[in-house]
Amino acid sequence: MTTHSSMPGHDIQAIIFERGVLRLLDQRLLPARTDWLTLDRSDEVARAIADLVVRGAPAIGIAAAYGAVIAAAQDGDDPEAWERRLEQLEQARPTAVNLAWALARMRRAAKRHGSPDPTMLEAEARGIHAEDVAANQAMAAAGSACIDAGSGVLTHCNTGALATGGIGTALGVVAAAYRAGKIRRIFAGETRPWLQGARLTAWELARMDMPFKVVIEGAAAALMASGQVQWVITGADRIAANGDVANKIGTCSLAVIARHYGVRVMVVAPSSTVDPDTPSGQDIAIEQRDPGEIWRAAGLDHTPPGFDAWNPVFDITPATLVDCIVTEAGVHHPPYRFAARDSIIGTP
Repeated sequence: MTTHSSMPGHDIQAIIFERGVLRLLDQRLLPARTDWLTLDRSDEVARAIADLVVRGAPAIGIAAAYGAVIAAAQDGDDPEAWERRLEQLEQARPTAVNLAWALARMRRAAKRHGSPDPTMLEAEARGIHAEDVAANQAMAAAGSACIDAGSGVLTHCNTGALATGGIGTALGVVAAAYRAGKIRRIFAGETRPWLQGARLTAWELARMDMPFKVVIEGAAAALMASGQVQWVITGADRIAANGDVANKIGTCSLAVIARHYGVRVMVVAPSSTVDPDTPSGQDIAIEQRDPGEIWRAAGLDHTPPGFDAWNPVFDITPATLVDCIVTEAGVHHPPYRFAARDSIIGTP
């Protein structure tokens, strides 16, 4: 594993696969540094996913797909060893359904071929990547059409190019609506404890020359009460069949506040994020992370003696608090009935 500095090209890309190796922009270091990790082992890819080098449900799925290609190069002649490597990738971030979805596609591709052939699997992984790019464009167009001129929006976590293979999910909608002259005010919620909004979304917005303000987590209610925001627009890591949404911790709080102040909530995610096999949010396992992350976010290098914390990465926003869900198939309105993937968009 090696590191690189500088960012290729002018477009934001966080995932590059070249000559059998995966290059990931290390998002833990933004905005201070733009370093790249070069990974040539599937266990390194799994570790990068678990350690938040790459994050965002679509991006995790794409990275895992390329990890499956690397695993095939390591153990393609031993299907059982290849499967063990895929299981390691699958356990890296269990809540984000895109990861399991992408690896299921890689398994099906290997089965069709009769073995995990690296060349064939690379074509499948590149297909997943390209489909996400196209889905991002479709979601941006559909979501931005819902926004009235003169609106203000509040984002949560990071849902842009860093979290996807293309222009982003929720942030792609924001960018499209801004360029169409519909959005006047953009607020990026800081998103504790990793500050993805303050670090990553702000970095992307600045690179796109879109004016914005970062707001601390506790300012959300005051912001919505001020009337400056008409939409809360977020992504999702998993959407249950009934429309319940698992997303970055704090999303549910924003939805509750939004309902009180008459602010609408839009969730933007590709169809791969919808899990028709999960009836409701109560059936979604929520990932818990190291409590020490709380103290490191406060500038401490270790947990103070006697201190502890509860550190869930996600929460569940009830479907009743979500005004619309946007996928590449279009805009879905309540009541949500994602009983089968074909009801969302055709199964690849």
